[in-house]
Amino acid sequence: NRLGLRDKDTFSCLWVLDFPLLEYNEEEGRYFAMHHPFTAPQNLSAESLRANPTATLAKAYDIVINGYEIGGGSIRIHQPQMQKTVFELLGIGEGEAKDKFGFLLDALEYGCPPHGGIALGIDRLAMLLTSSSSIRDVIAFPKTQSAACLLTNAPASVGQTQLSELGIRLAPNKGG
Repeated sequence: NRLGLRDKDTFSCLWVLDFPLLEYNEEEGRYFAMHHPFTAPQNLSAESLRANPTATLAKAYDIVINGYEIGGGSIRIHQPQMQKTVFELLGIGEGEAKDKFGFLLDALEYGCPPHGGIALGIDRLAMLLTSSSSIRDVIAFPKTQSAACLLTNAPASVGQTQLSELGIRLAPNKGG
C-alpha cells in the first residue's frame, strides 16, 4: 500500500510454509516451539530432529491475503516417540508431560491418525471483503485500545462471593 504496488480491486493470496519448528533462546538456554509443542516436524526422524533442532522445519502454514494473515494451522505430531523427543527438546519432563498432556499421550499410544487443522480469522476476511481499513469496523463488539469493552463494561470487578466460590484470593494492590 505504501509503495502503491497493490491493486485495490484484486485479492493477492499466498501460503506461508516452511516455518522453523523450534527456536533457541540464548538468555534462557532452551528451545521454544515456534507454533506449539504438538506441531509435527517435516522430517519425521526423531534422530534428525535431535541432531539439528533449529534447522528442522514445521508442518505449519499460514494463509495471507493482501498482506493480512487470514488463518494458520499445522499438522500435529501423531507418533509417540516424536512427541516425546519434542517435549525433551523443550525441557518438558516425562512427569510434567503426563500431568499436562496425559490424555494426548495416551491417544498417541493407541495409534492416533495424522491430523491437523486451520483456524481462519473470519473478521479479518470480512475486513478485506468490505474494503475496511480497520478490523474494528467489522467486529460486532470491538474492544478499545486498552482492551475494555464499551458494550459490556468489561473487564468489570468481581464480587467477594464469586471469588470465594471459585477459590480465588486477590493479592493486595501494591500500586496504591
